[in-house]
Amino acid sequence: MSERSDREPTDPVTETVELGVELLDHLEDETLSLKETLDRLETVTTDPALTREILDTAEMRGVIERTDGIVRPQGRSFVSFEADVVQREGEFTCRRCGTDISTGHFVQFETAEHGPFGSSCIRKVTGREK
Repeated sequence: MSERSDREPTDPVTETVELGVELLDHLEDETLSLKETLDRLETVTTDPALTREILDTAEMRGVIERTDGIVRPQGRSFVSFEADVVQREGEFTCRRCGTDISTGHFVQFETAEHGPFGSSCIRKVTGREK
C-alpha cells in the first residue's frame, strides 16, 4: 500500500472495507449473483463480518443495489488495464485462485494496491471476463 500524505491514516479494517467498496465500484458486470460477488470480495477479505460490512457500505453509498441474491454494480468506473494495472515479475501467489505465478498483476486503486493476480484472474476479478 502506498502512503497517502493527503489523507488521515486509517485502521486496517477501514482500509479493507474501502478497498472492497472500491473494487465493487469498478466492476464491469451488469449483474452478479451473490456467490459471484463474494468470490470477488474474497480477494479482499475472507472475514464474513468484513464482507457484510463491505456490501452494506457499498449499498449505502449507492455503489451496488442488492435484490433477491442479485447484485447490480452501479459504478461508472472501470479498471483501465493500461493505466490502472501494474505488472511485476517475481514469485507470487494469485489472490483469487491460489496458483503460483511469475508475473503478478496489481490493480492501483485510490485506496490501495490490490493483487497479485494472474493474467486471467485479473480479468475475472474486474468483470472483464466471466
